[in-house]
Amino acid sequence: MNVNACLDLTLLDASATERDIVYLCNKALHNNYYSICINSCYVPLANQLLHKTPVKISSVVGFPLGATSTQAKVYEAQKAIDQGADEIEMVINIGFLKSRNYIALLKDIIDVKLAVQNKILKVIIEISELSKNEIIKACQICMDANADYIKTSTGFSSSGATFTAVKIIKKTVKDYVKIVASGDIPDYDIAQKYLQLGVDRIGATSEIKITKTQTATQTFPKTV
Repeated sequence: MNVNACLDLTLLDASATERDIVYLCNKALHNNYYSICINSCYVPLANQLLHKTPVKISSVVGFPLGATSTQAKVYEAQKAIDQGADEIEMVINIGFLKSRNYIALLKDIIDVKLAVQNKILKVIIEISELSKNEIIKACQICMDANADYIKTSTGFSSSGATFTAVKIIKKTVKDYVKIVASGDIPDYDIAQKYLQLGVDRIGATSEIKITKTQTATQTFPKTV
């Protein structure tokens, strides 16, 4: 399987600069990555650089804790799409899940899904904070809310994707919802194993060397 074509190259650091975003877009384009994942403030810049290219732009909302109000997530999602985002990644409200307030959790996801309309919605469930039964329940709620993808992790918690968690997610959602494995994926071989387990996309930071690179044929400016 071609890892590059499934890769979401991610840069969500608070200290990320405009120059870093330019470099990220350049790298994603030249290595045929599927998308970049960035904070919403940089969506206009990324859209300027990647407009009319195959590389998709994904933006996070309610990140990284998922504890912001539904209204805030909806506004952030709509704003990112208006500015050029192709995909939205929202973090679930883990507190709602652990409180067994499943209706509030479902509504949180549904409202964001309605806000993004025909754009892709990925729901990050943060597996490191959940038990097996909570992972299953989170996946069931994501299916009920018509999420397009379930993503394992934000990369800001204690750990990222695991084979065990991905197997639980896949067994629960089957082919009804796609899966993104993200975090703690150190190399190309591990990424391949996740794809073989049924994962559709791989989320990785720019520092992780997990892809087969290609020689660049075009460069973006170093500054903006």
